[in-house]
Amino acid sequence: MTPIAPAPRVLVTGGAGFLGSHLCERLLASGADVLFVDNLHLNDGRVVSNFILQALRGEPITLYGDGLQTRSFCYVDDLIEALLWLGATAAAVTGPVNLGSDAAITIRELAERIIAITASGSRLSFHPLPADDPRQRRPDTTLAEELLAWRPSTALDSGLRRTVAYFEQAMSASTLAPVVST
Repeated sequence: MTPIAPAPRVLVTGGAGFLGSHLCERLLASGADVLFVDNLHLNDGRVVSNFILQALRGEPITLYGDGLQTRSFCYVDDLIEALLWLGATAAAVTGPVNLGSDAAITIRELAERIIAITASGSRLSFHPLPADDPRQRRPDTTLAEELLAWRPSTALDSGLRRTVAYFEQAMSASTLAPVVST
């Protein structure tokens, strides 16, 4: 293993992907303080973007299992604000620091909200739950609240409306399937 000179703080983009996650582990093992972020592409395969694209296209919304598994969502502007606060902390402040919302919502309720916000005629389509899909994900944001005096300020529905507007604009300028009028 070739040693890596530790940096006071390293930012890794795409940190949730295969390479990014391994890079983060290696940097952490070398003693570096690591901040990582991931990107949001229209077709990134994540639940919010999948549901919005399906709803805007009038396609069935794909749910796995009964849709009662819970997740927590944080609007991108809130997350960026937290990252900037975290990046400005003293070098002695090390992580991990969980950022995000501690408010949980079922995947089914998320799908229903997106259908309502987009005024889509989409229906819910249930598929077998993958074996590795956790029943709940909810970050413990206590450290972020204590260190940064930070909590997300954008309500879920407001963030979803802004995200839908972004997707509508991006889809109209892209080669992705067009938005379906309902």
